[in-house]
Amino acid sequence: MSDTVQEPEYTISVAARLKRLPPYLFGRINATKLKKRQQGVDIIDLGMGNPSDPTPKPIVDKLCEAAADARNQRYSASVGVHNLRREVALRYASRRNVELNPATETIACLGSKEGFSHMCLGLLDAGDTAIVPDPAFPIHVYGVVLADANVISVRLGNDDEFLKRVAYVVEHLYPRPKILILNYPHNPTSMIVEDVRFFEEVVAMAKRFEFLVIHDFAYGETCFDGYRAPSFLEAKGAKDVGVEFTTMSKPYNMAGWRIGFCAGNAGMIQALAKVKGYYDYGIFQAIQIASIVALRHCDADVLHQARVYQKRRDVLVEGLHRIGWTEVEPPKAGMFVWAKVPESVLAGRGTIDFAVDLMEKANVAVAPGRAFGPNGEGFLRLALVENEQRLTQAVRQIGRALRA
Repeated sequence: MSDTVQEPEYTISVAARLKRLPPYLFGRINATKLKKRQQGVDIIDLGMGNPSDPTPKPIVDKLCEAAADARNQRYSASVGVHNLRREVALRYASRRNVELNPATETIACLGSKEGFSHMCLGLLDAGDTAIVPDPAFPIHVYGVVLADANVISVRLGNDDEFLKRVAYVVEHLYPRPKILILNYPHNPTSMIVEDVRFFEEVVAMAKRFEFLVIHDFAYGETCFDGYRAPSFLEAKGAKDVGVEFTTMSKPYNMAGWRIGFCAGNAGMIQALAKVKGYYDYGIFQAIQIASIVALRHCDADVLHQARVYQKRRDVLVEGLHRIGWTEVEPPKAGMFVWAKVPESVLAGRGTIDFAVDLMEKANVAVAPGRAFGPNGEGFLRLALVENEQRLTQAVRQIGRALRA
């Protein structure tokens, strides 16, 4: 008889906050995509806003130079080096006529997603509430959830409609919401606000009802057809009530570098800085130095990249119109097309099932609108990350699959 003692089985109990997170809605699509790629199938991937164009050469050259300097290989400051924060302030001053104190009103983040999540940890307690538009970029919902706070989803609409819905919620909810989360140009819908008056109304409402504002401005530099996206901080009094996140990921093709910024209200910046001080030792200093070069010398590259996305937008929208998706609107900003799928094409399917079908039958990966909230149902988000030829091919393959 064996003397082996059987070890007891242990059950891992995860935090309750993780149980509030839903199943990953992209899971089925990603699993199908991986399987096909392992089989050697060429997948045209329009599912993720992951820039495929190269980072401008001056930025890469500066990174290489700075990385070789031993002084840059040590821990950095979790809030970002002073010269980079000063450059962010100078950019706001020159391009937005917004005065910022680099020491107290700017901070560097490991991309805006990290900064947003840690800002939620710094501001929200259990029982607090944040208002989030629906549809929404997922972290705008789940950053709040991970802070043990509650989300009130408000259906996105034009400026007046949306603000009326927000006002109704604030007036009828007790205790009142602590934070309003905004994102213009919007991900996933590419919805925009025409001018700063929208943000001025937001500031007035925030002061009246005493809530804070977090604005995600990730696509503020990626604009088309002469449109200029207003910054939240351009609104009078904006710094009294809120902050704005920007990122190097999209305009400079620096997504994998993981660097972004938060600017605005000093108290909110201080809360984020305190959380970050416990979580990280700062961004690799060579990346911060290269980012200074980007902000100082690469405006032409940002404009060029916006023109690249505009041409891709035109190719994709025109192609979708040709296959009968006539309600697809060309966006004025961002790097996505928010495509309404004809009901006759969906044929009773939800967009998650439809996206899986496109992967299996057309070898095209897309993001289903339902993954961004209930009001995203009926739409697909298509990222402008492939070149014009590949986008044309993607539409051709979708059209063939639907006719089969």
